[in-house]
Amino acid sequence: MDIVFMGTPEFAVPCLERLISDGHNVKGVFTQPDKPKGRGHKMQFPPVKECAVNNSIPVYQPTKMRDGEALSILKELNPELIIVVAYGKILPEEILNFPKFGCVNMHASLLPRYRGAAPIQWCVLNGEKESGVTAMQMDAGLDTGDMLYTEKIEITENMTAGELHDKLSVIGADVMSKTIEMIEKNELKPVKQDDSLSNYAPMLSKDLCPIDWNCSAQEVHNKIRGLSPWPVATTVMNGKLLKIHRTELAGKCKGENGEIIKADKELLVACGDGNAVRVLVLQAEGKKAMPSGDFLRGNPIAVGTVLK
Repeated sequence: MDIVFMGTPEFAVPCLERLISDGHNVKGVFTQPDKPKGRGHKMQFPPVKECAVNNSIPVYQPTKMRDGEALSILKELNPELIIVVAYGKILPEEILNFPKFGCVNMHASLLPRYRGAAPIQWCVLNGEKESGVTAMQMDAGLDTGDMLYTEKIEITENMTAGELHDKLSVIGADVMSKTIEMIEKNELKPVKQDDSLSNYAPMLSKDLCPIDWNCSAQEVHNKIRGLSPWPVATTVMNGKLLKIHRTELAGKCKGENGEIIKADKELLVACGDGNAVRVLVLQAEGKKAMPSGDFLRGNPIAVGTVLK
């Protein structure tokens, strides 16, 4: 099939690679403009552009989608289908309706749940037990189009948002491949979303980072794994900021909310429901993240210290 691919981050790369390995004619790739990165502020390709260049696929990086430039390019490429995976730009209706089979998006949630920009992280933050990828026929709404095909995955107790991201990225390629196969065989059975079951997953911000130790151990644990690897949950110890990257539930305990109740070979912190979390990986200001055992060897912490 003649396809145009639209995507930007690492999450989208397996889908583009799968299109190529499945033998589709990828006529062009649309991705976000290059951005400066690192201390030297050198311009860096988005991951999808790197993949496209390495496979000799033409790359287009329009700054706007509504000024006619993107539509003009698409008219020249004349794809039968546009696949969209974490592109980061809103498509106007004239683009949505242009290809024969429209635009199909791989959304990293079990729609209609978690529409929006950060479905993976909010799934973990909210303590969901499963997630998945939904192939969706795009319309003018925000992730409101008909559902075409879905695959689910279990979210295990200690899985971080980063780990779920990587798993869904791989699953997304399978969902896309099967969806295209059903389009080619005219076997699709679109299902309308039930808007009453929807919720919104907004972009993350650093305002979410401070840990409230008055919350239950489960809520604290969900926050820490939901904000890993970015923007990372934080707490304050003796006036200094600590980033906490990874924890696990540690059962019943006695201690004030936020109190460090063990700090020898392991680091246990009391939470608001009489249970504790075990801190596995943490990071001091200006330092690298490290296992708690290594941290404690170089930075002894007094039992009874209260995290704020």
